[in-house]
Amino acid sequence: MDTSESGFRIYTNGISNRIGPADEREWTYHASLIRADYERCHPEDSFEALLHRTKFSKEDQGLLCDWMAVAAQRAEAARREQEAASAPRAAA
Repeated sequence: MDTSESGFRIYTNGISNRIGPADEREWTYHASLIRADYERCHPEDSFEALLHRTKFSKEDQGLLCDWMAVAAQRAEAARREQEAASAPRAAA
């Protein structure tokens, strides 16, 4: 999915805010962190269907925005874990 051209945006009071990271690879990574949980929480829906509806529905824009906030938290936690794992251990 190419989010760089069309992008996913939420419009509030005439102001456009991007939903999720601007970098396509990072956006795809963030989406991978939440896709399964979204589909588990919404068994009658798919993440791809949500992305499609986001282009037309403010409610779905808000839902995607909330899920992408969760993804950002998960990505940050994973980054911190990776940094901690690669940091040199202090001598005991």
